Amino acid sequence: MAKAQTAISSVMAMLQEWDKGSTSVRLRILNDFIHTSKNKTGPELEADFAQAASLFLARLTAWIRLTYMVGTCLSQQLQALTIFLSASSGHKFLAEFLEVGGVLTVLEILGLKQAKEEDKTQALYLLMCIANAGRKYKELICESYGIRAVAECLARSKSEETQECARHTLQTLAQGNPKFESQVYKGLIALLPSSSPKAQQMAAQTLRIVQKIVRQANPNIVEPLVELLKSYHLEVQFEAIELIKDLMSYDVQEQLLVSLVAALVPVKDKHMKRPEILDDPNIPELKRPLPVYVQQAAAAKVIGILVREMRDIAEKLIQKRCVHNLMVAMGNEDHADSQRQASITLEYLASTFPIVDENIREAMGDILYQLCMSNPEMLYMNMNAVQADVLRSNKVNIPGIVEGME
Repeated sequence: MAKAQTAISSVMAMLQEWDKGSTSVRLRILNDFIHTSKNKTGPELEADFAQAASLFLARLTAWIRLTYMVGTCLSQQLQALTIFLSASSGHKFLAEFLEVGGVLTVLEILGLKQAKEEDKTQALYLLMCIANAGRKYKELICESYGIRAVAECLARSKSEETQECARHTLQTLAQGNPKFESQVYKGLIALLPSSSPKAQQMAAQTLRIVQKIVRQANPNIVEPLVELLKSYHLEVQFEAIELIKDLMSYDVQEQLLVSLVAALVPVKDKHMKRPEILDDPNIPELKRPLPVYVQQAAAAKVIGILVREMRDIAEKLIQKRCVHNLMVAMGNEDHADSQRQASITLEYLASTFPIVDENIREAMGDILYQLCMSNPEMLYMNMNAVQADVLRSNKVNIPGIVEGME
């Protein structure tokens, strides 16, 4: 009994010190708590506070709501709250935090321009603790406009750790949350045109997971996804290509195939204007190709992957004048990779479908045909301007599947 009374007195003394203390005093108390209480369960925290842990949690939540805008000890406050909310068998702490509007406070921290990246990361960890508590807590976060807050944090963050936490949070909010899974899906689609390559990569990566959850593909995914093929970042292109492959099983397949074939022939008024950074006289000369040429090469590569893996897709692409457009891409003297990827893909189609082989041989003539088909990877080194013009102005059109396709 005496021991219990001593513990209660000690806790009450600490709480009084908190109430009367300066910022430095509270910081010391927070650091002590973080150091001694990590990974403790709810009952263990209650024992440490002589069954009065809620009194300390109430002070903590009140202080963070008053000070988060100016960032006073924000990192330590978030870490301390995470200890409470992640404690196993500590459901009462979560309920108490939510009762005072804790979710809104955490979401507002994510949107603060002045907040440090590490504080936003810690706020996301805290949000994950809430989401992991179950479906109704995920719904509460979503009802508080959490999807938008987390997605914007992912798009604007300069820290990969923060971005990964945001990505993981969005994925968690989509799983086991049927009421809001489609909103998360749409939020990820909205991230695809982001100016951050890392955000684009993560959005495409997470869409591959969430697409299986929502089952139905949104047609609005097609345009921004094909636009990702313009990226100079290979990791972004990789995720875009993988997502395109996945979407071949959904009802946006037709839209995607049409867009990929169209990307093989860039529209002039789009690609004549170079990005301003490429023409800035104050920076070293950049040898980067125009984004539409990068997209052209990537589209040829994707088409090559699709026709090898799915014969029915190959036949559909041929009907959509894919062969004509691949030949146009082969004639692009301004971008060797477009020539290379298009020739490799066309060589496969010609070797697989006799009707393709007949049409391109007739359009090219024997000499150019041999040049293109004998070593497609080195085409850009061996072709002259006249031959490139022949490819660009070809009239190949294979409108339907006939016996010659076999």
